Amino acid sequence: MTAPEDRPRKLLLVVDAPSLLHRNHHARAHTRIIDRSGRPAWALHGMLRQILEAIEAFAPDAVIFGLDDRTASMRSAYYPDYKAGRAEKDADLVDQLERAGALLDALGLATLTPPGLEADDVNASGATWARANDWNCVIITSDRDAFAHISDHTQVLRLISGGINGSPLLNPKRLFAMYGVAAEHYLEYAALRGDASDNLPGVTGIGEKTAAALLAQTGSMRVVWADIDHNAGQVVEATMDAWAAETGARRIGATVVRRLAAPGARERFDFNVRIMSGRDDLDLGLTPEIPGSPGLLPLDPDRVSRVVGFLNVEATTSLAIRVLSTDPASTTSPDAR
Repeated sequence: MTAPEDRPRKLLLVVDAPSLLHRNHHARAHTRIIDRSGRPAWALHGMLRQILEAIEAFAPDAVIFGLDDRTASMRSAYYPDYKAGRAEKDADLVDQLERAGALLDALGLATLTPPGLEADDVNASGATWARANDWNCVIITSDRDAFAHISDHTQVLRLISGGINGSPLLNPKRLFAMYGVAAEHYLEYAALRGDASDNLPGVTGIGEKTAAALLAQTGSMRVVWADIDHNAGQVVEATMDAWAAETGARRIGATVVRRLAAPGARERFDFNVRIMSGRDDLDLGLTPEIPGSPGLLPLDPDRVSRVVGFLNVEATTSLAIRVLSTDPASTTSPDAR
């Protein structure tokens, strides 16, 4: 018998369902797939195919899908311009967004639509749950906000045009290689930079490169704000100028301090942190100690056949039965992950 400390951690797969649906709606609209009731199903079908590819690749022990509350938004209530400027959703996409939860629930997979919140908050809570339960976690999303949850327990598969197999799987080392930012400081980096897709301006004059260099050299914005508040930013200025001297970059210490000390800069940073922070304390409803409870794999093959078959694509039904009805790797092979 394998000693407990040598057993591989179990794996939770957290899927940002709206992210997959949006991407597949646009990528697969040309297929015009409809389900057996005649309703549009290409986004649902594409989402399901990517889920199956991910489950086959990662062999998770449990899967939970985050969904957006489409009736209310705490972030929009706090900031009415949140996500303003985005194009209106196509009616066929809206129809499939509204049906996704029922499809996944019918399969026996776990879904969570947190009241007033978004799939982003399920991502954050999934990462927290994994750490608390000593599981590993992979978040599947196209949203960069999830990078803030990367740790020794959690990786993010950032969906790009290459699909599941062509998308980067980011851990702390790879995230730092991409952005020059430690995972634990990514939220601060994003708050400084801003996020145009959510209509969140960054701190004026602090771009991505400056934000990354500032955090790399000072450690955290808590240190930066304290120095600005109590020491006129002299340590920050000297630190940034010393970095410039070492790297051959232009001296920017005084400029950085001036921009961070400008009226409204701290307020903008704090505002962005509040909006961008995912709620990490949601009850996911996962009960891994109870066999057969929602979200745990494997699933009943007859149920899978019936539910996936409704999408009317025989090859996908066969794939789903094979992938979803097989024991996860952690229960069959101690070396699988």
